[in-house]
Amino acid sequence: MSDPSSRNANLARSNASASPLFLREEEVRRGMELLYFGYTRLTKSIDDELSEQGLGRAHHRALYFIAREPDLPVSQLLRLLAITKQSLGRVLTELQQRGLIEASKGKRDRRQKLLRLTQTGQAMEAELFDILRKRLSAAYAGAGQDNVTGFWRVLEGLVPEADRELVSDLGEGRKA
Repeated sequence: MSDPSSRNANLARSNASASPLFLREEEVRRGMELLYFGYTRLTKSIDDELSEQGLGRAHHRALYFIAREPDLPVSQLLRLLAITKQSLGRVLTELQQRGLIEASKGKRDRRQKLLRLTQTGQAMEAELFDILRKRLSAAYAGAGQDNVTGFWRVLEGLVPEADRELVSDLGEGRKA
């Protein structure tokens, strides 16, 4: 166990700027820790709500991306979530059985399966998003605009080149 003075030093680090030697192991590890703990605490804020519904994070991720892109092809959702077809199949079957999503055939390619949220699914996704939005907005406000932009650039740098267009296109249909 660490002594209180080192714990206080660690807490003070959260207000510190990155070292000019930001690529050293200690700085990279600090970034990994913050990313890990930040993400797990953010998603933990909706875990109880999901659990009450008998759902988990995989269900939430599917709902989120289907909400972002109504009529999302299953093949694109597979790529976004980077999970196996079998895992996605279980998630989608459960979401359909609960009346949260519906599937239709593609207009150009009838073999294509397009996904969209039902009204119940939209309400649930909106409720979950609101919880996450409040937490993330508070963190953004505390960091300031320049830091948010820097954070986005770091996260974008973690996305493989082959997937960047997929990520950048999210929500484009809503802007038109």
